[in-house]
Amino acid sequence: MFDDMKVKDVVNLVNALQKKQTNEPELWSVGKNYFIRTVTMYVVGKLQVVNSNELLLTNASWVADTGRFHNCLRDGVFNEVEPFVTDVIVNRTAIIDACEWIHELPTHQK
Repeated sequence: MFDDMKVKDVVNLVNALQKKQTNEPELWSVGKNYFIRTVTMYVVGKLQVVNSNELLLTNASWVADTGRFHNCLRDGVFNEVEPFVTDVIVNRTAIIDACEWIHELPTHQK
């Protein structure tokens, strides 16, 4: 059985066993868009990978200015945004809070 397993399969198995042992619900959903506030900046992007220390986001942007925060979350409009040119890794220990981004991800600098 183990001879045919790939490293990815072993990692998935270990992660599944760890989740089962803790009985903690997973709060992140791969494939959803998130707006994340870290200790130093805002990032918005599509979640591709979650591990114990980091999140991997694709189609991500650094948000320099949200404008009025509630309006930004409600309307999906940023005053200033800078798309990354590659995927972004966010350290989970730097996250202050996050919410699902229910709007289209920005694709152009503003």
